[in-house]
Amino acid sequence: MTEPTAGRDAGPPRAGWPLFEVFVRGKRGLNHVHVGSLHAPDAPMALRNARDLYTRRNEGVSIWVVPAASVTASSPDEKDAFFAPSGDKIYRHPTFYAIPDDVPHL
Repeated sequence: MTEPTAGRDAGPPRAGWPLFEVFVRGKRGLNHVHVGSLHAPDAPMALRNARDLYTRRNEGVSIWVVPAASVTASSPDEKDAFFAPSGDKIYRHPTFYAIPDDVPHL
């Protein structure tokens, strides 16, 4: 049995490699969009792998990789209770004034 050559991919991701969530901002986009996940030994390698995997056609201008363990999310099952406090804050909705047509991205 031979050992894999150093620097060569020995197959599937190694056990214990963390999962990273990948966000890409497109050339015409104003925000980053979640495009998928990947395993990598560290953040710099995750960034390089995300570039190769998710921007093969030069469609991105910026990539974020975030350890999946660092993501905290609300539960869809609790959406009514979680988002209810914002419903009574009518001042957050732009219904009391006119937005000029030349104001971008609103």
